[in-house]
Amino acid sequence: MQNLFDLTGKRALITGGSQGIGYLLAGGLGRHGAGIIVSATTTENAERAAEQLRAEGLDEQGVSFDITQGAKVSRTIEQLEQQQGPIDILINNAGIQRRHPLLTFPEADWDEIINVNQKEVFLTSQQVAKRMVTRRRGKIINIGSMQSELARPNITPYAAAKGAVKMLTRGMCAELAPYNIQVNGIALGYFKTEMTTTLSIGSFISARTPGAGAILRN
Repeated sequence: MQNLFDLTGKRALITGGSQGIGYLLAGGLGRHGAGIIVSATTTENAERAAEQLRAEGLDEQGVSFDITQGAKVSRTIEQLEQQQGPIDILINNAGIQRRHPLLTFPEADWDEIINVNQKEVFLTSQQVAKRMVTRRRGKIINIGSMQSELARPNITPYAAAKGAVKMLTRGMCAELAPYNIQVNGIALGYFKTEMTTTLSIGSFISARTPGAGAILRN
């Protein structure tokens, strides 16, 4: 069974990989042999996460770059491939949440949610996919949300962004399939992570909400 998930010799970039689900995915892929590049908003967070995973004997590196600025994303991906080698797997996991009623939702918070949750997927995928196309291989995984299918009060922009990620994933499939690049989206439900600690979901749902570690259980 272990051989089915052998990632020896592969390198993965995980945005938003310093905590929560991204951090656990970094560890999971690393334990199956992949070299991991963990991206975070600050160098300190990226290096702290990478150091913790290296303590387990995993091949982990940390990097910080502005995932919402196309020129910076392009430059960083180029540098990473020059220094670390080809990126075989991209996991677009970066995400933020802001909660306000629709009628008073600040424009600045709307812009931030769209930039981090939606624009990042486009920019990072575009730059990594350009290089995957030349190699005729690659895997891209976009971390979505069940909010792409339903919505709840006070997170309308988040639901809109995740809905866009769903359709972006489908479009990427259509365009990149001829180059042997597989693109998948995972629409996650609730997990107990840093992003959901302040969310009021009621005792019934809360009692049935697993910790993020459950995502890696066999």
